[in-house]
Amino acid sequence: MRRLSIMFSAVALTVGLAAPAALAGEKTKTDDFGQATLTGWASLPAQTFVPGSEPSGAAIGAGPFNGIAAPFAGQPVQGFSGVVNRHDGTYDVLSDNGYGQKANSADFLLRVHRIKPDTRTGNVKVVGGFNLTDPYHKVPFALTRADRTLTGADFDVESIVRAYDGTYWMGDEFGPFLLHFSRTGKLLQAPVSLDGVKAPENPYLNGQTPNAASSKGFEGMARGVDGRYLYPLLEGTVTGDTPGDLRINEFDLKAGKYSGKRWTYRLESKDNAIGDAIAVDKNRFLVIERDGGQGDTAKFKRIYLADKRDRNGDGVMDKTLVADLMSIANPKKLGGFGETFTFPFQTIEDVVLLDDRTLAVLNDNNFPFSTGRSATKADDNEFITIRLGDRLHADWRAFI
Repeated sequence: MRRLSIMFSAVALTVGLAAPAALAGEKTKTDDFGQATLTGWASLPAQTFVPGSEPSGAAIGAGPFNGIAAPFAGQPVQGFSGVVNRHDGTYDVLSDNGYGQKANSADFLLRVHRIKPDTRTGNVKVVGGFNLTDPYHKVPFALTRADRTLTGADFDVESIVRAYDGTYWMGDEFGPFLLHFSRTGKLLQAPVSLDGVKAPENPYLNGQTPNAASSKGFEGMARGVDGRYLYPLLEGTVTGDTPGDLRINEFDLKAGKYSGKRWTYRLESKDNAIGDAIAVDKNRFLVIERDGGQGDTAKFKRIYLADKRDRNGDGVMDKTLVADLMSIANPKKLGGFGETFTFPFQTIEDVVLLDDRTLAVLNDNNFPFSTGRSATKADDNEFITIRLGDRLHADWRAFI
């Protein structure tokens, strides 16, 4: 309890006791934040592997893929699909299911990596991490490995939050499921299903027709600022809903079940997808929304402030543009880039609050397939910090 109190105090000082969201200066849908500014850049090379780890990538073909031959001698440090700020200069980042499909990812071990970015040198170091496992036999269906180390053929984990008790909750796309892990990656309870929604990979289909598309389960998940609720956000539209409308549900950690409350996030285009979602206060969330392009075909990569109060009464969350990631001011030409910095990656799946005007954003490099920076070279994992055009007026608990 003392440690938690100390952390609360430190965060409060860091954010300067940010004002509550109800202040008169709060943004509306038509009043966006203007252009964000790049304040930091660092990169982890694409060909970074977990030391002493098992071979991986046997089912993706020989390649070469963007100049990289497969299989690989170790487990690649890739697929940053969720991030947790540890408030000591390091971050926990989540690997996704490996190589994009259940069928080709059985030798990819699901893992949380601990990274330490240094924007002064432009380098990102991997300083630790842990595999995700099921030693207590909480998963009721068959797993890929007898040792119950979880793989990309078992789950597609795409979002991560750290609860106030130090445990981790992760959102999966194959169910979609909520997964609860210990501080060291041990599954603590059976996967929690979302009633009424099943993806094609769901092990409980039993001949039913799935109503969520493949790889369109829980892509983002926010921890409520009070610590009691989780807000998992689907990446794709559920069959029967308006195309481009995404469901965000409320899960009550105290009760151990969904509360029944649900809101709708509407994409700017039905062909877009979301990449991450985090809470700003009890009503507002930062949401990454993107198109499927990369490099020259990347046009739409944005961060919105989404408000579940629906003040205009149109039945969907109100949205305010916070940052256009394809047009970031870079007056200092950080990273060797020009005065306008772009983040042209196919999948941008990580955002975290650093202070009331500063965000850290990371990409998922889909190793070795994505080519956002070069048409012939596999993408690195990039870590950037951006200063917003205005304050968020975030609840101080959002920074913990």
